[in-house]
Amino acid sequence: MKIGLFFLLIIIQTLNIQAQNKFELFPYGRNFAHLRANNIEPAVGILYDPASSNLKVDIGNSVDMLKYELGKDKYISIGIDFMGYAYTTSYAGNRLQIDALDGVLGGNISYSEFYGTKISQFRLRIIHNSAHLVDGNYDIQKQEWISQKPIPYTKDFVELAYAYSNLYKKVRYRIYSIVAWAWMVRPKTLKKISGVIGGEFYFNFEKFNLNKSPFNFFMAINYESEGIPEYIANLRFQLGFKIGKIFKKGFVLYYEYFHGSNPFNEYYKQIISRKGIGFVVDF
Repeated sequence: MKIGLFFLLIIIQTLNIQAQNKFELFPYGRNFAHLRANNIEPAVGILYDPASSNLKVDIGNSVDMLKYELGKDKYISIGIDFMGYAYTTSYAGNRLQIDALDGVLGGNISYSEFYGTKISQFRLRIIHNSAHLVDGNYDIQKQEWISQKPIPYTKDFVELAYAYSNLYKKVRYRIYSIVAWAWMVRPKTLKKISGVIGGEFYFNFEKFNLNKSPFNFFMAINYESEGIPEYIANLRFQLGFKIGKIFKKGFVLYYEYFHGSNPFNEYYKQIISRKGIGFVVDF
């Protein structure tokens, strides 16, 4: 009887150790690295528009809370997404006024499978996105909104993203697609279904590094189709370089061209073209 209990305890302890090895609470890094040129992605950085001297300020984060090893080089994770991006302008001699703000919060389940140089990934996200005009768009002296009155903009949606990455002749590329469906939109004229396709291409400069952090030149393109209410194309193109490993922490300096519906959703009816230079700190 004692021997049986002894072996039972050994089996329980062994299973417990195995479970502990497969489960990781608050894992380092992110299972699904953010899609560089996609609009609704957590980021920390600034994009400067030389034509207007206005800024897009990104303040956000995505944290993997739990990671589980399904098998050899197969991982699933659960995380949270909290982010916001603000539009800063100048008015009546006041600089860096917050004109508009989009707030985004939600969660994700991500899956990654590594085989050789290839990476196959899925990400399921549930997101709440609301847009607001802020005090930088309000004239206190005249007691009125400067450009327009606030629009009660909200979109609650679920999206599924698939990304495939591989290495081809020292060029790391990642192509992806996203389909999204919103169960609640405001204004009601917005279409509930949208889609995205995109790609990223990284060229490593092996001879250059900063304290053993590699230099990677990159190009990224993102094409989104959304109905506002007619379906239009939003095109974002980025060109730049990153100090650090491709899908890990690092510093990014880039040039961006955008054409489409204004990404600050209080102004979603505006079709704009913008060029800018910016930086992002990948986490």
